[in-house]
Amino acid sequence: MRIDLHTHSTASDGTDSPAELVCGAVAAGLDVVALTDHDTTRGHAEAAAALPEGLTLVTGAELSCRLDGVGLHMLAYLFDSEEPELLRERELVRDDRVPRARAMVGKLQELGVPVEWAQVARIAGDGSVGRPHIAEALVELGVVDSVSDAFTPAWLADGGRAYVEKHELDPFTAIRLVKAAGGVTVFAHPLAVKRGRTVPESVIAELAAHGLDGIEVDHMDHDEAARARLRGLAGELGLLTTGSSDYHGSRKTCRLGEYTTDPEIYGEITRRATGAFPVPGTGGTRP
Repeated sequence: MRIDLHTHSTASDGTDSPAELVCGAVAAGLDVVALTDHDTTRGHAEAAAALPEGLTLVTGAELSCRLDGVGLHMLAYLFDSEEPELLRERELVRDDRVPRARAMVGKLQELGVPVEWAQVARIAGDGSVGRPHIAEALVELGVVDSVSDAFTPAWLADGGRAYVEKHELDPFTAIRLVKAAGGVTVFAHPLAVKRGRTVPESVIAELAAHGLDGIEVDHMDHDEAARARLRGLAGELGLLTTGSSDYHGSRKTCRLGEYTTDPEIYGEITRRATGAFPVPGTGGTRP
């Protein structure tokens, strides 16, 4: 089995619709794909309706968290999307996205960048507006060469010149809420140092003690040394280890299925989850 547990669609900051994403997953030779848009489950229904036969959909979300000034992302799988407390927190994050993005556009304008809100809104479309949409606007304007180049201290990285904070969950609270909703939590790309500051291993140990299920090890932003370090840490802490593409369509260079999760780990994730079940494909309607 080939299993990719971290992808994004136009419901947040990807460029493929949920229906296009699941069809692309089949073309990439995947057996299981997780749709984990940022702080939203809005793409799940479309993905499930279009799910081709032979592909299984894992419903999830990537939750925006912050601890001691450091941003981190928590992948949540197979939780009850209608559980009130977790839903309320996701809505708070979502509702803060537009004011935050507008404020970042304002900062960029103060820095002399001729970006306009209308341009960012056009790029975001129906998705939850975020930094990748602003980064794409900078690419269109020729300010940077790629979306990744916009995530530097000069521009949009945490603490960067145009960075603006948004409402984000405390990661310990995120774990508690996801657990209460019957879900499973995996710390996304915990050593992605190119994105900015990361939390120390002691924090990962604290998260594990509070119920964290796993850490994402095989990821495009982890070099071989980081992966080895994380595997050792997971072994010490009794954490599951996953691998994922973090696919965003054409917005990033990673490909669906570029990194995958061991079937035994996937099986353990599904065994632990009680809030929702993986959705088997039945030959859905293609986009």
